[in-house]
Amino acid sequence: MHRPIDEPENGAGHRPDPSSPPALPPTPHPVTPPFRARSHPAPGELPGPWTGIPAPPLGPWADAGETPDPGRVDPRVLGALLARHGWRRRGGAAGRYSRWTPPGPEGLGRGTSLLVPESRAFPDCEDLLGEALTALARSAAPSAREVLTGLTVPSDEIRWWRDVPPGPAGTVPWTVQEQLRSAARGLLLAGALAVRGRNGYHGARHRRQARTSLESVVVGAAPGGRALTAFLPVDPGRAVSVRLYHALYAAREAIDYQRATGGTEAFDTAVEAGVSRELTEALVALVRGTEGASVALAWSPAAGTPEGCASRPEPVEFSPGDLPALREAGARYLTDEPSVPVRITGAVVRMRRPGPRGEGTVRLRVLAGAEVGHVRVTLDEEGYRTAGHAHLVGLPIRVVGRLESRGGFRRLTDATGVAPVQVDEAERDRLMKSLQGTAEDAAFFEEAYGPGED
Repeated sequence: MHRPIDEPENGAGHRPDPSSPPALPPTPHPVTPPFRARSHPAPGELPGPWTGIPAPPLGPWADAGETPDPGRVDPRVLGALLARHGWRRRGGAAGRYSRWTPPGPEGLGRGTSLLVPESRAFPDCEDLLGEALTALARSAAPSAREVLTGLTVPSDEIRWWRDVPPGPAGTVPWTVQEQLRSAARGLLLAGALAVRGRNGYHGARHRRQARTSLESVVVGAAPGGRALTAFLPVDPGRAVSVRLYHALYAAREAIDYQRATGGTEAFDTAVEAGVSRELTEALVALVRGTEGASVALAWSPAAGTPEGCASRPEPVEFSPGDLPALREAGARYLTDEPSVPVRITGAVVRMRRPGPRGEGTVRLRVLAGAEVGHVRVTLDEEGYRTAGHAHLVGLPIRVVGRLESRGGFRRLTDATGVAPVQVDEAERDRLMKSLQGTAEDAAFFEEAYGPGED
């Protein structure tokens, strides 16, 4: 233990003798600043569903601090969040404030205790809220962080739970936790895709926009690795939460119908509710290797219950016995989704053909006409030459064909009408700069023109 610097000691570890001559002042040395531990991550810094590593705050979480501003907290919302996360109400002054203690054994002793006012009508309301929020920030209860996260930005909560065999000290292996995160990520993506279109199989369509809509989601894992909670800000995540609510219940009903009757027609109608191959694959990943799993949704108390939804939805449960029906439905969605006629405008980013003549394959970066990022298209010799010339002068091409579901809507078949598209000078320069000076562009010239071709 360090002593204060104004109480020096001699070499024997005792205070210096007052009768001894005064010591010379010590030679100053540069002082090394003390180590400062990294503070607890803010809600926006929690591991996101897409990277799995801490990320800078995004979207509505960008201005979130360690604790919410007491002046902006509704005590009724705080009480609703405490009740949702298992805190126990233990009396208080009727009509003035209530006392809350944490869930679990620590709430029975002398642990954290919160005084929450019933409304903002009392003069000491803001003081009590400030004390309660500070106590939550210092509490060791895992649910305290979730309550603070729900207060920071009005958010719907989606909670996944898996019944898996326990590992050492009651935890589960890291690989099993990764399976849970992967399944949760898949369900969120399936919900975001369903917001943009009701299809049995989405493939690469709308995927970029769906991922962008989920950038503001934050995730918190429960101790033990069996549960995971995602917080979807009401703006813009409410549409995803509502779509997942309808899709999960529709999937549960379709599974029950198939297990009872053997018919799969319920999965056809479930597409309108948001069920898709992406959702069935995510459910398979959630349930596989467990004795059961569930998904529960809870609406933001500040935003209220969305229209057409239950105010307190029951968890939707799935079991290993549901896996055959889910796999069969996913395979059916894949084969039944028809190809789509499209007219695509895209920039040529790669060309390949086996020789200097004949047909070849072109890869396009889609600019308009389809909700995919890139497509491959096989062109005849004339169309291939047109695509090559358009690339050289920095122009996109337009082509008509059918976007095939096989391969995830990444291939265009029956291509006709290949023609360059005139664009303004600024757009042309931008396309040229995006394609020049890269290794892929060098490969383009090597593959586009064989020996002896002009």
